Amino acid sequence: MTIDTTNLCSHLQKKLFEHEGVYYPIWQTMQNDEELTAVVRSRQLHIYRNGKKILILAGKAQPKIIREDKLNELIIIT
Repeated sequence: MTIDTTNLCSHLQKKLFEHEGVYYPIWQTMQNDEELTAVVRSRQLHIYRNGKKILILAGKAQPKIIREDKLNELIIIT
C-alpha cells in the first residue's frame, strides 16, 4: 500500500513510518491486508476496511476509533 504523504502531518509520519513509532505496527499490518485502504484528509490518516471507516490517526491528537476492528488492537496509547 502506498499513500500520498504530501499533506500528512510530520508528527504522524514519524509515528507511522519509523520503526520506533507507536503506529508502526498498524502500518505493517496495512501492508499485508488487502481489505484495508487509507486516505489522507486534513493532515490525518483515515483508514477503511471494505469501504467502511474504522480509524483516524492524527499526529498529536489521540486516535479516533470509528468502528470495532482487529486493527484497533495495535494502537498503543501513551
